[in-house]
Amino acid sequence: MAHQLLAAATAAAASSPYISTPAAQISASPARRRPGGVALRCAPSGGAAPAGGDTKSKLKVGSPIVILEAPVMLKTAASVPSLRHNGGQVKAGDVGRILARKPKDVWAVRLAVGTYLLDGKFFRPLDAGEGDEESTDG
Repeated sequence: MAHQLLAAATAAAASSPYISTPAAQISASPARRRPGGVALRCAPSGGAAPAGGDTKSKLKVGSPIVILEAPVMLKTAASVPSLRHNGGQVKAGDVGRILARKPKDVWAVRLAVGTYLLDGKFFRPLDAGEGDEESTDG
């Protein structure tokens, strides 16, 4: 009985296109490529140009920024970050400076009240002329 099972398994392995000797696998592998394969190309923006691509391309370490919308929660940019409720520490119109770039459009931003990790949707670059206009209006 065991001999019959071994003979059946050997016959199935010999007829299978996926089980062969290592030398046959190496030489036959380029010829066995699947037709109609898809090649993907990775892009940082997901393949499409972002809507605000011009403003975000200006952002780099040391760039001044202005807060557009106050985030509900703040994450500190410490070595051990903590998440806390924004009780009015960061408000719309606050000005800060970018310290570092983090993954997924998150930036370490130094503000007057501390350094926080902020999503790119909460701020925009501060133009040099914009800061002068605010100081001369008063």
